[in-house]
This record gives sequence, structure tokens and C-alpha cells, in this order.
Amino acid sequence: MFLVVFRNRKRVDIDSAAYAADAAAMETMAAQQPGFRSFKSYTAEDGEVVAISEWDSADNARAWGQVSDHRAMQGKGRDRYYASYTLFACDNPHIHEFSQRGRQ
Repeated sequence: MFLVVFRNRKRVDIDSAAYAADAAAMETMAAQQPGFRSFKSYTAEDGEVVAISEWDSADNARAWGQVSDHRAMQGKGRDRYYASYTLFACDNPHIHEFSQRGRQ
């Protein structure tokens, strides 16, 4: 598994409706890429967003990063939407799991 964590802060002057439409389009497109597993996004009370995508491999995640429509949207994001962002990538993360299911 390969994880991509995208921490970001939006600009105060963004067009929220346009951003939501672009984000939904990118999520739909990412889900169609080879090796895509999942995507979730969380917004903190202070406005910071953490988006996590899971991929089968680093190659799959990197290939998504090179898709022309995605690259164009990355540029649009820097120009119109993001005040700042940090991208973290992790190959073969150390995973601990717990589930309450089945315990009584």
C-alpha cells in the first residue's frame, strides 16, 4: 500500500462552488485510475484540510500525479484555491489495526 497525505489551507477568496466541483471531478477521476483504493478528506476546526488517498503502489500514485487533467488541476489549485499545502507520501506504511467487531 502507498499513502498520500495532502495537508492544505484554502485561500480566503476562493470560489467555494468552483472548488467543490473541481474536487469532485478529481475524486471521480482518481477513483478510475489503476491501483486506486480510497480517498477521504477531513477539515479541522481551524480550516486546515487533510486529504488521504490510498494506492496499491507508489507507481500507481505517481501515475495519477502525471495524468494531464490532474496536472492542469494542480496548477489551477496553486493559482486559485490554495494558500499553502504539504504533500506527504509513504510507501509500505507500518499499519496497526483494531476493530471492536466480534468482541463482547
